[in-house]
Amino acid sequence: MSAGVLRIGVDARELLGDATGVGRYLAELLKRWTARADANDRRFVLFAPAAITLPLPAGVVETRVLSAPHGGTWWEQTALRRAAAREPLDVFFAPAYTAPLGLSVPLALTIHDVSYLAHPEWFRPRERWRRRWLTRRSARTAAVVLTDSAFSRDEIARHIPFDPARIRVIPPGVTPRHRGPRTADASRPLVLFVGTLLNRRRLPQLIDAFAIANADLPPARLAIVGADRTWPAQDLRAAAERAGVAGCVELRRYASDDELASLYGEASVFVFLSEYEGFGLTPLEALAAGVPIVVLDTPIAREVYGPAATYVRPDAPAREIAEPIQAALKGEPGARQPLSAASSILARYSWDDAAKRTLEAIEEAARAR
Repeated sequence: MSAGVLRIGVDARELLGDATGVGRYLAELLKRWTARADANDRRFVLFAPAAITLPLPAGVVETRVLSAPHGGTWWEQTALRRAAAREPLDVFFAPAYTAPLGLSVPLALTIHDVSYLAHPEWFRPRERWRRRWLTRRSARTAAVVLTDSAFSRDEIARHIPFDPARIRVIPPGVTPRHRGPRTADASRPLVLFVGTLLNRRRLPQLIDAFAIANADLPPARLAIVGADRTWPAQDLRAAAERAGVAGCVELRRYASDDELASLYGEASVFVFLSEYEGFGLTPLEALAAGVPIVVLDTPIAREVYGPAATYVRPDAPAREIAEPIQAALKGEPGARQPLSAASSILARYSWDDAAKRTLEAIEEAARAR
């Protein structure tokens, strides 16, 4: 590690476009790193294929725009690798699973989950091969591998043969979402899902359960918010039509922070039927907004949400899943009972703590040079 200012290279392409998932993760870390009392002890060199709009202090952050139509694997392994090699960096931080191969400085790598290794059948063949090969190569060369949960740590160790002592579990924080303006439909109860649309999140089953829960009540709404990355492709509009609730189901590709705040503020219940996650942040955002959550009973869900969730069996039929949804729509006291544990669960997840521990791990990697 060089004397004086520590220079940290960062793959910042996830900050572009609609910030979700990893983009939010990286933005929350950078905002805190650049606001520290000792921020001038470091320079963060951000590499991206287009201009970054996130406001960050110029004295602490330098940006390198490596123009490209998109920041995919080819950009990562060519333009980014060459640009990183030209910079006098002390360490490189890759926040999203993979990194340029052949870096001459230590690598700190975040792997949020290894679904493509644990369940390759969920991915297109080309994507499956690319993710598996690059993640394994990146992990094996990293000085430190960061992940979000003990479950994900164990999955990484199971599927990638390398020294598990290099893995650090650092949970993310929860971003409070202040209530925004209510929508015209706010008088109708709302069932909410937020997250990338993936087959493992059982959205057709959610629609079926919503239809059953909604059958004997004044009409409610179901909002499904997230980019559609289902494979094989799922036609959720057709699923809503088959269930007889097409007029009650809203599909949104993206919601801004203000729109998300409004949705959380209006929701009667948040439903997340995911079979596999490295963490699962949006149900925690719902808890922070005082919204009861219904989740699939999996090891990662138990680890993250503890007693603050209502759990449904992985093999539960739609009618059984509908029961806690209907209880929440009716406002039954039992539906909100798990929320009594929400404050103690949410206290585990702090962006300030995540930023501090992540920066310490990156600096440890730099010292390992």
